[in-house]
Amino acid sequence: MRESGEMYLETILILSNQQNSVRSIDIAEYMNYSKPSISRAVNNLKNDGYIIIDERGNIALTKNGRDIAEKIYERHLVLSEMFESLGVSKETAVDDACKVEHVISDETFEAFKKHLNDSK
Repeated sequence: MRESGEMYLETILILSNQQNSVRSIDIAEYMNYSKPSISRAVNNLKNDGYIIIDERGNIALTKNGRDIAEKIYERHLVLSEMFESLGVSKETAVDDACKVEHVISDETFEAFKKHLNDSK
């Protein structure tokens, strides 16, 4: 899966944790993207089996979509915390985590997680 798809799934997860239903307009507003861009991405995610859309336009993650979204979101949270613990400002830590979360290997991420937990 490409980084953009992971970002959409992560956004759907975040929004679904904050509100009862998620629609394309919610994703567009959250990500500050145009409605046509969101529509195209949502259609691709649906066709690839990562989300389902009900008759009212509500979007939900499939098991596979949720697994990917939770993995990316966990990386985001852990990396942000790790960067902040190094003295990086919260805003920069969040921005950098957003970039790194998509390319970091599982091995390196697990080492980051272990180091962060060991230092608590």
